[in-house]
Amino acid sequence: MKSSDNVIYCDNHLLVANKAAGMLTQPDGSSTPDLEGEMKAWVKAKYNKPGAVFLHAIHRLDRPVSGLVLFARTSKALSRLNEQVRSGTIERTYIAEVEGAPAEEEGDLEHYLRHGSHTAIVSHAKDPEAKWASLHYRIEKKKERTSLIRIELRTGRYHQIRAQFAAIGCPIVGDHRYGAKGEGKTIRLHCTRLALTHPVTQEALFWEELPLFVL
Repeated sequence: MKSSDNVIYCDNHLLVANKAAGMLTQPDGSSTPDLEGEMKAWVKAKYNKPGAVFLHAIHRLDRPVSGLVLFARTSKALSRLNEQVRSGTIERTYIAEVEGAPAEEEGDLEHYLRHGSHTAIVSHAKDPEAKWASLHYRIEKKKERTSLIRIELRTGRYHQIRAQFAAIGCPIVGDHRYGAKGEGKTIRLHCTRLALTHPVTQEALFWEELPLFVL
């Protein structure tokens, strides 16, 4: 896939790109390709920019996850978008395919999560290292052994969706780290929709891209 194929939206203040499953969002010090580096190269070539390109991810997707990633192109946009993250006004919607099906067609999942060794561990409210995690879900379609779920995040904890669905016995398809059957480098979890207020123009914006596993 060419870098230009990943770009969903770009103006002077922000950029939205579609990350492929298996790709890093940001560099980790290794030689593994990452979306942020790829988008910096695209901006540099597209706008013939000399020197270093300012581009910073507002949120990250785990390496095996696909979907929309928001980047700030200026320090002003970075500051204002980070404030939207803190206030919870940036909406992020995911689609996941999970093993089995939740007991209810629609509902909320609320847990306390803490960091483990490259995992999120379900804990309890009195754990000083645990943070409250909340999401809303709705079953979109039931298959023979799996279900397609639409998920709206209310908090943005480490591995939140993966850990919370595993905790109710419905791990994401392919997510062997959280107990799913099989093993692979990608999982069926996709950031499908972003909605926010433009950091400069104050225009209401949204983007939506469906994952390949539902097409």
